[in-house]
Amino acid sequence: MRVSVSWLREYVDLPTDLPAGDLEQALVDLGIEVESMEDLRESVTGPLVVGEVLEIEELTGFKKPIRFCRVDVGAANGTGEPQEIVCGARNFAPGDRVVVILPGGVLPGNFAIGARKTYGRNSNGMICSAKELGLGDDHSGIIVLPEDTPAKPGDDARPVVGLDDVVVDVEITPDRGYALSVRGIARELSHALGVPFHDPAAGEAPGATAEPAYPVEVRDTVGCDRFAARMVRGVDPTAQTPGWMSQRLTVAGIRSISLPVDITNYLMLELGQPMHAFDADRIVGPLVVRRAEPGERLTTLDGATRTLVAEDMVICDDTGPISLAAVMGGETSEVVASTTNVLFEAAHWDPAMVGRTARRHKLFSEAAKRWERGVDPALPLVALEKAVRLLTEHGGGVGGAEILDLDHVRPRTPVTLPADLPSRRVGVAYSPERVVELLEQVGCTVTRGTDRLGEDPGEVGVAAGGRAEALTVTPPSWRPDLTDPADLVEEVVRLDGYDRVPSVLPTAPPGRGLTWQQQRRRAVARSLAERGYVEVLAHPFVSGELADQLGLPADDSRRPAVRVANPLSEEEPLLRTTLLGPLLGILKRNVGRGQRDVAIYEIGAVFHPRPGAGAPPAMGVDRRPTDEEFAAADAVVPDQPRHVAVALAGDIEPAGWWGAGRAAGWADAVEAGRDVLAAAGIPADRVTVRAAERAPWHPGRCAELLVGGVTVGYAGELHPAVVATLELPRRTCVMELNLDALPAAPMVTGPAVSTFPPALIDVALVVDESVPAAEVERALVEGAGDLLEDVRLFDVYASEQLGAGRRSLAYKLTFRAPDRTLAGEEAVAARDAAVAEAARRFGATLRGA
Repeated sequence: MRVSVSWLREYVDLPTDLPAGDLEQALVDLGIEVESMEDLRESVTGPLVVGEVLEIEELTGFKKPIRFCRVDVGAANGTGEPQEIVCGARNFAPGDRVVVILPGGVLPGNFAIGARKTYGRNSNGMICSAKELGLGDDHSGIIVLPEDTPAKPGDDARPVVGLDDVVVDVEITPDRGYALSVRGIARELSHALGVPFHDPAAGEAPGATAEPAYPVEVRDTVGCDRFAARMVRGVDPTAQTPGWMSQRLTVAGIRSISLPVDITNYLMLELGQPMHAFDADRIVGPLVVRRAEPGERLTTLDGATRTLVAEDMVICDDTGPISLAAVMGGETSEVVASTTNVLFEAAHWDPAMVGRTARRHKLFSEAAKRWERGVDPALPLVALEKAVRLLTEHGGGVGGAEILDLDHVRPRTPVTLPADLPSRRVGVAYSPERVVELLEQVGCTVTRGTDRLGEDPGEVGVAAGGRAEALTVTPPSWRPDLTDPADLVEEVVRLDGYDRVPSVLPTAPPGRGLTWQQQRRRAVARSLAERGYVEVLAHPFVSGELADQLGLPADDSRRPAVRVANPLSEEEPLLRTTLLGPLLGILKRNVGRGQRDVAIYEIGAVFHPRPGAGAPPAMGVDRRPTDEEFAAADAVVPDQPRHVAVALAGDIEPAGWWGAGRAAGWADAVEAGRDVLAAAGIPADRVTVRAAERAPWHPGRCAELLVGGVTVGYAGELHPAVVATLELPRRTCVMELNLDALPAAPMVTGPAVSTFPPALIDVALVVDESVPAAEVERALVEGAGDLLEDVRLFDVYASEQLGAGRRSLAYKLTFRAPDRTLAGEEAVAARDAAVAEAARRFGATLRGA
């Protein structure tokens, strides 16, 4: 929210010499984030003057409408002659006064203005829009000054448009909706600086009359617990918004539309109460406030026709919905250029309903932004009184004496606060008097007393059922966020100063540290990072089409997914059942941005629904759930094993003067799986790698990883169809492994080191090409016996001489005895036994034999 300091000064007595930096710090200390503090006097340099449009010539023959204007800028150009300016905007006419920056001036963004020839005409300066002056985001047309603006051509335009002020841009957290107004920020500054606050809503407002301003029926008092309205008849439809009002709207980033609409926007900024102005003559019959009928349609003010659902609140007349309540009005009842009778509406809507409606229709209006954060339900009549007074003062007309006020607002529930709770929670000594003083500053009504408090000694600070001083606190109407003792503690700390809270690090108790599962995950992450993989963190949300894109069969366990009740995006409403989908999305994004060689990994949870789990039990907040309720709720929670996955594309070894490089292949993905298992402390002799078929991998280039005979993951090259569907680089390879399926690492014993020399023997075995090399290796190990110290595959060879479908696997065997030097006959006998076992299992023959 953007607000000028001059506007704030109307309601809080800021010191005249208050530096902008001190004002910013005061807001930050209150927990209000300051996006920027802008001195508008420094944003535009050079000649910025008021100009009066004398003539407009429409230029044709161009792709867009262009106008050649002659503008009176007084003596500002040094000659007194009209200035010639080319402009593309069309929202002004001869006789209008506008804002002109002359050659030599510089707009925000260091945009220098000069004299130049464009569209075949000389252009000496620029007629400015609010966006070009840095006053807001409206770039639909240039600023046309109101008729009552006293400035004449050639005068400095800065005071006229508010460029002689300081503008504060604040970001308000969702729980502090009251601060989305000049009223709220001024009140906060009065607390921080200890200066008087003048509440703009403090004036008297007349209450409801027996005769309503307009017949209205509210059918849902939960969605709308207060609805007020007043009528103004005989308004001059040509009346202009006063300059001071349009200037403040412009600074806040809101475009001036018409006097009645501008008044509602102005009061929304000042008080925080969103309002709506109806053209009373365009309403047919009485108004009804209700939930929408499914399938009803409404064309809103932005020109979009929207299909409504049952949760939406609407305001209807006899023709149907005419307004999407609390979000945006409808076209059929909006104030138009001929409007003479205006019906002002100020209501109070359910924040949850408004938030869901705004997101459902993607209509994040300024009104909806305030409603979903909470609005003061005591404001409607005050806002209506000010709206009627402003409209009759500046637009003529007569305010009706009839006032409608359908009030179903429930009184605030008092909160019981132990007087010592802020001190115990924060570690700062707050006396009960200080606590009462701070809570009363924010508008709370506090009653002190001694009561029997609770049954939780940790909460009360005394023995269960004991007595301690208690404060009964009734929050003000404008603070819907104050509902629990913790909220009141936060207010005490915030107003007393966060800087008083000591920063004390807790002492870690001895004997604790990382669990073995945490140590394993860190070891795995470190191992992959050391091998050149880059860790990524993907969102766990996926689309419903992901299973089809990955080519998962209909009976695959990864197809059923958990649907999020309130997803961030309707396009990705499911929780992932595999890391591969989001991981491959990140790989695609990096490749698309010019990264040809990508090696990434992620360690994270996947989510598998529990079949037939049903719905979780309803649990309140008035007590701690029982063990049975916890167990019932836990039984519904999806299974969430932690996986690790890698994805590779491009070169795994870069090319250069040292060589040609090497592209990543399925073997690299398999090796990544072996590295993960080694880092997890799994002995190599417990790991089995064998060929497998598993979507989304290529059937002939997929390996299954097993530990102790249990499958823990898969690795290899992606199926070409998956690569094409996801638009990934050719031969993309991936590995995914279930870390939670791995057994605990066994106790590691130091290896026995023999001082005797080894016997090295190479064997080359010819086997069928379908036989896995790992199985041949296992046969060699089991056949050779205890003398075999190590076996390593060092060559794979195939040729026509070996025969079709045959290949040669060459292994280096290392034999050693722990207590003697092996004789040559012993080593040869062990080798022959190993070859014999391979021959028995797979029909292997010695190559060349």
